[in-house]
Amino acid sequence: MTPDYFNGFDNLRMVRSDSGVLEVAMHTNGGPIVWNGQTHREFVDAFYAIGRDRRNRVVVFTGTGDEWMVQIDRAGMSELAEPWVWSRIMLDGKKILDNLLDIEAPMIAAINGPARVHSELALCCDCLLAADTAEFQDRHLEWGIVPGDGVHVLWPEVLGTVRGRYFLFTGQRMGAEEALRLGVVNEVMPADALLPRARALAEELAQRPTLALRYSRVAFTQPLKRKLAEGLGYGLALEGLSAAGLGRTP
Repeated sequence: MTPDYFNGFDNLRMVRSDSGVLEVAMHTNGGPIVWNGQTHREFVDAFYAIGRDRRNRVVVFTGTGDEWMVQIDRAGMSELAEPWVWSRIMLDGKKILDNLLDIEAPMIAAINGPARVHSELALCCDCLLAADTAEFQDRHLEWGIVPGDGVHVLWPEVLGTVRGRYFLFTGQRMGAEEALRLGVVNEVMPADALLPRARALAEELAQRPTLALRYSRVAFTQPLKRKLAEGLGYGLALEGLSAAGLGRTP
């Protein structure tokens, strides 16, 4: 029987194999996802529901079409300066990563194309597989706001402090092969081979003993939880302060 939450989110498509591999694909109207206020709220509840369902043995997390996540609805960015708007963004921003890391099933990110928005979602996964068309970038500073939604913690963690800060300050574009060389992703392959490889890896992991599988994920995510608990709220607060200054001359 299909759980109700599988069909409860407009921007996430979910299907699960008999062995317990849950495939979650981000989308907007069946195409590449466009990040907006609705997706921000949906992901909080979706990750919570996925984590609560112990029938999910392994999760494959991917995008739709030729993008992981590139597009963002910037129409409402002028509202970011409103304290009540930002208070909601802060709450959701913390809960998205809290609930994602609380998923005890191992997670495989199948990065099907450029990841220029919310790349921290991929970095919270355990195995990162990338299409050769994938590309990583962070655009917060281009938009005039602090990269404080978790990327400020996770990219220096993955790349090292010096490389991570450079990546975020400059908006550097990192291709798939460079990401493989620097240890950001585990495998790179042609785009049409990505999902078959992710599914095969997920099915292989799903055969491991249940408690060993789940508690390994718990052990591996604990250091990230600790670092995000220390830095995420502060980063989001600074991001909100910078958003309040958009369009204003000091």
